[in-house]
Amino acid sequence: MNKKSEQDIYVAPNNPSPSRPVIIDGDTCIGCNQCVEVCPRDIFMPSSVKGEPPQVVFSEECWYDGSCVFICPVEGAIKLHFPLMWRVPWKRKETGDYFWVNKNDEKNPK
Repeated sequence: MNKKSEQDIYVAPNNPSPSRPVIIDGDTCIGCNQCVEVCPRDIFMPSSVKGEPPQVVFSEECWYDGSCVFICPVEGAIKLHFPLMWRVPWKRKETGDYFWVNKNDEKNPK
């Protein structure tokens, strides 16, 4: 049974973790809520105002699978902000290649 509440219900996002896994650009987001529908962990809550970006309510539950970024029709409206330990730490100035120290590095063999 689906009853409508007689009281207003408000949602407040949790304080984001330091890594802020999902960053929504409010200036470019069109509020289509496709990210809300596709997220496997339901970290988003649609805005109560049509056309406004959704709220990231459960940021600590993010799996970083990127489904929200891939489904978004506006390029750059949603960005994944990966945890520090998942990021590649080094980049060669000469070639722009990313690498890990002492791992498949011809200048620094094992």
